[in-house]
Amino acid sequence: METFNHKLNTYLESWMGPRDQRVRGWLLLDNYPPTFALTVMYLLIVWMGPKYMKHRQPYSCRGLLVLYNLGLTLLSFYMFYEIINVLWWYYFSKLIEFMDTFFFILRKNNHQITFLHIYHHASMLNIWWFVMNWVPCGHSYFGASLNSFVHVVMYSYYGLSAVPAIRPYLWWKKYITQVQLIQFFLTMSQTMCAVVWPCGFPMGWLYFQISYMVTLIILFTNFYVQTYKKHSGSLKKELQNGSAASTNGHANGATSMERATAKKLRVD
Repeated sequence: METFNHKLNTYLESWMGPRDQRVRGWLLLDNYPPTFALTVMYLLIVWMGPKYMKHRQPYSCRGLLVLYNLGLTLLSFYMFYEIINVLWWYYFSKLIEFMDTFFFILRKNNHQITFLHIYHHASMLNIWWFVMNWVPCGHSYFGASLNSFVHVVMYSYYGLSAVPAIRPYLWWKKYITQVQLIQFFLTMSQTMCAVVWPCGFPMGWLYFQISYMVTLIILFTNFYVQTYKKHSGSLKKELQNGSAASTNGHANGATSMERATAKKLRVD
């Protein structure tokens, strides 16, 4: 195995240049196969998990969800506050976030395991293995800082939504996707500035970052339109037909649109 890792590392360095020596010896970063293997295991669970749960009762996971989302909220806040010193934690948090999908499987919320969800989770862990080994500096911090802040908002929301008594009072779900899209546009704009005004950061990484942000903008915009805009149109028709739950569109602390989208997708 050491021979294989040595040959793979030699090939990667011949292709991408010398690795950053500051991350040598850090957990999971010396060799790429563990990160790749964990991603393959994740994809296998995504494929096999729903089949295993098909004839079984869904698990509630309520207590675990509260602890899980609270933990990721605190970790994201810590990374946002002190990102320069905790960039490895940002990489490792992408492995922890595989649990999002596993909870969907255990709760039999298979409709939430979309291409966007899998693409985002599987790609981020692998991208950040390469970032940590070659460019854990400069422009890499900007997107990570923004994403950590977004995850503070997102995981605090999902942690609170796991408590039934609080759920009716959570009104800001759709704004999470809006903040995510703002994050992608800001990251892409900052990266384009580095292309226009070079600062020594490798151009190949900048072009890759822009391309990746474009894919996320397209996928998240499609999610937002499918989830909120179409249901907003349906709500207007309900109001015109007098079939809404109440004159102001609210019932039990939630709008008709929010109740309609209660079973729609979660994106991270």
